[in-house]
Amino acid sequence: MHRQRQRSARKTAGALPRKQAIVQSAMARKNARQNGMRARIAAAAARIMAEDGIDDFALAKRKASRRLGASDTEALPANEEIEAELRAYRALYQAEEHSERIAQMRRVALEAMRALLRFNPYLTGPVLSGLAGPYAEIELQLFPESPKEIELFLLERGIAYVASEGRRFAGDRARAVAVLSLNWRGAALRLSVFDPRDERLALKTSQAGRVMPRAGIAEVGALVSSPDRWGR
Repeated sequence: MHRQRQRSARKTAGALPRKQAIVQSAMARKNARQNGMRARIAAAAARIMAEDGIDDFALAKRKASRRLGASDTEALPANEEIEAELRAYRALYQAEEHSERIAQMRRVALEAMRALLRFNPYLTGPVLSGLAGPYAEIELQLFPESPKEIELFLLERGIAYVASEGRRFAGDRARAVAVLSLNWRGAALRLSVFDPRDERLALKTSQAGRVMPRAGIAEVGALVSSPDRWGR
């Protein structure tokens, strides 16, 4: 009886590593499939953004996922993965046209920033990153002493605008933002108006998102005069 128990124990001990190996192999195959689909979704999303002029990463991911027939459980790529694919796609297929677009939008952004100088303007968003599509807005952050100053500035110059509200995050705290959308020299301009105390904070579009890079007039002027300065 004792020998039988020993043999049984040895069989059980030998079966456990085999089961673990099978489970690990199955998980490895699943991860490989997910990583493959993740890469395909990133490439497809980048192509959609480049060809359809979409600047919304979440929308591009959803469209790409549907086109590829990915299930809801498939791991979606991070925005950084799509950015890399988008830069590669444009460098290969849209290099000249895209470079001209970004240069022109940055020139308009710099002109607007100079006009809005007393409100401490910063350029942010896809025009700064060099990822802007043909329908992208030029996004500026402003930090006036009073939000009403911006509206008075626009009204005095007969510039029509549409007001809305948005939210930005600093750490885990939300900041209410007044947003003014308008046309500036034929370009769509989006002004996010913050409290002047927020100028010192690292702002994000969502609580879990990345800090939004931004550039002041001097930095944007350097980009306009030397487009390759930041490799964009």
